[in-house]
Parts: sequence; C-alpha cells; structure tokens
Amino acid sequence: MAKKKLLHDIKANPGRFYRLPGDVVRDRRFDDNERLEILKAWRGESDGLRAQEIGQVIADIERRLTPRNHAAE
Repeated sequence: MAKKKLLHDIKANPGRFYRLPGDVVRDRRFDDNERLEILKAWRGESDGLRAQEIGQVIADIERRLTPRNHAAE
C-alpha cells in the first residue's frame, strides 16, 4: 500500500520528487509502466522544452516495452 500511495503522490507533483525526467527512469522502485504514468503526469503539467524532454523519455520507454518483430527484419 505504501508504494501505491507514493506513486499517487509523485504523479500529483513529479517535479517535487525528480529534478530531471531521466531521474524517473533511474528510480528502481518502479517498473516501466509506473514510470510512464509518472512521466505522462509530469508532461501534462509541463510546457516547452521540459515537455519535449519528457516526451523523449516516454518514447524511449515505450520503445523498450514494445516487442520487436525479428521475423520482419
């Protein structure tokens, strides 16, 4: 239950917990899906360059989560 509350608190104000979007990726308390939740919440409250930076980190995680089709290569 404590982890669920922590995730909720972080999503409410990610900038209070992390200085950079890459810090979310390095936070070993969360899996990639939870990291995406945090980053998407952060992007929703950001603008300009920070939002672009967050968007790039989100794209990196989503690529990592997408299974590759090696048969097509």
